[in-house]
Amino acid sequence: MTTPAVLVPADPLSPRRPDPHYVWEAQLVRDLGGTCVLLDHDALLAGDAEAAVQRVPAGVGPLWYRGWMVPVPAYQDLARVLAARGGVLLTTPAGYGDAHELPGWYGVFEGATPESRWLPGAAAPSREELAALAGRLGGGPAIVKDYVKSRKYEWEEACFVPDLADTDRLYAVVTRFVELQDGAPTGGIVLRRYEEFVRDAQGRAEEARVWWVDGEPVLRGAHPDAPPGPAPHADLSVVGPLVHTLGCRFVTTDLARRADGSGWRVVEVGDGQVSDLPRGADAASLYAALLAV
Repeated sequence: MTTPAVLVPADPLSPRRPDPHYVWEAQLVRDLGGTCVLLDHDALLAGDAEAAVQRVPAGVGPLWYRGWMVPVPAYQDLARVLAARGGVLLTTPAGYGDAHELPGWYGVFEGATPESRWLPGAAAPSREELAALAGRLGGGPAIVKDYVKSRKYEWEEACFVPDLADTDRLYAVVTRFVELQDGAPTGGIVLRRYEEFVRDAQGRAEEARVWWVDGEPVLRGAHPDAPPGPAPHADLSVVGPLVHTLGCRFVTTDLARRADGSGWRVVEVGDGQVSDLPRGADAASLYAALLAV
């Protein structure tokens, strides 16, 4: 069995070395007997996938990617050019899209995650379109995001809508969200019903991030945005079978407890290749699982 290599972004200022954000992960891979190869992430995002993989050896074989987020079309290009060099991404483009963008995973996790509706498009929707979308979700408070990210740190101006019946407020929040996303939300606009979660001393939802490889939880920890301290120990009895059903090889789930005591909820699902690890996390179990597939 061929041990997979790990594809990591190169440092833009020193392209023979890993990006500083991923240096410690690259070192961990080497410590475990694995191999890292380098990707020019900037070239990939610029549409030049051939240039992006120039430092990937021919015949490299199976690969995991660990790096910055990549749009689904760019990931498809990456898979294509790597295949021409004898490299195979173990997460297929279809699997990447299912785990990375909400419409790909929502149907599997519906009922275990806040109710959501979305509107595809690369620009800000009109008032009329937003009113119709809100009508599909019903009234009450909601969160605005795109298929991948929210702007939770701009909570009042670009994330939270106290009542979806207030179309003016909804339109203002969505418009500001799109502006902060450089005018181009990923995939489209998503409205997610607001749920109140248990919060920490700083008022932030207490979230746990769980890393799954081939349906098995291989690493549990705090969300990367959480302050230092122990991570909440999430109950995986509901989410585990859903991860199996999704069928994506390498995913993360962000989980939080409902404040009303009704249990753990899936806040977000992500592709594990582009989900961040807290700096200094003990990720040996994660990489051991990735290198053993």
